[in-house]
Amino acid sequence: MRMIKLSVNVNKVATLRNARGGCEPKLIEAVEVCIAAGAPGITVHPRADRRHITPADVRAIAQTLGGRPRAIEYNIEGDPRPELIALVEEVRPDQCTLVPVAPGEVTSQAGWRRGTEADGLPETIRRLHAAGVRVSLFVDALPDPIRWAKSVGADRVELYTEPFARAFERGPDAGRQSFAVYAEAATLAHTLGLGVNAGHDLDLTNLAMFRDLPFLDEVSIGHAIMSRALFAGLSAVVQEYLRVLAGV
Repeated sequence: MRMIKLSVNVNKVATLRNARGGCEPKLIEAVEVCIAAGAPGITVHPRADRRHITPADVRAIAQTLGGRPRAIEYNIEGDPRPELIALVEEVRPDQCTLVPVAPGEVTSQAGWRRGTEADGLPETIRRLHAAGVRVSLFVDALPDPIRWAKSVGADRVELYTEPFARAFERGPDAGRQSFAVYAEAATLAHTLGLGVNAGHDLDLTNLAMFRDLPFLDEVSIGHAIMSRALFAGLSAVVQEYLRVLAGV
């Protein structure tokens, strides 16, 4: 079985810290626990309102990940606002996942589509490439946005998986039908020369099916990991996810 990378999104640790103020729970300690448990990647999504990850957190994680004997991939997600792009150019993570953000949203609701909001993406992608950063675009599992992602210069797409998660909840048949749509999307992306990432509402149960997606490079998971970690412990839960991805 091919190796699918797990990038642990640590936003929720920062959310909990910010709810009280101060520095507990310590974000860097959570990052260290994930790495010690075997996670090959860390993801953050610093939003403009700083409700969880802050620019200082982004820099602190970059410093923590740097210079390790085992390379840990750093993925910064977010909308292409000037502040974030400048921060990514400064920190130079392995990957930047550009995500459309709707005003007032709690979490991401849809992938990029052609239109005026995306008009500046080719130039943003060129800037990130100049900084040595791989670029992934968050898209729905449909042919048009995948072809568009290729046309604007992306290296990868991250397939928005909430529709799959909701279908999976409805039962095995609905889950398989949705999975088939994602498999076609992933195959198209691969044919076009794009890498394939995925994320949003993946968990231990539905991941047992989704891990078989053709050409899947990486999954980014945060909410489900941190929710279960409240009861089972963060290190143990990261290892559970790694075992599911490995099919053992």
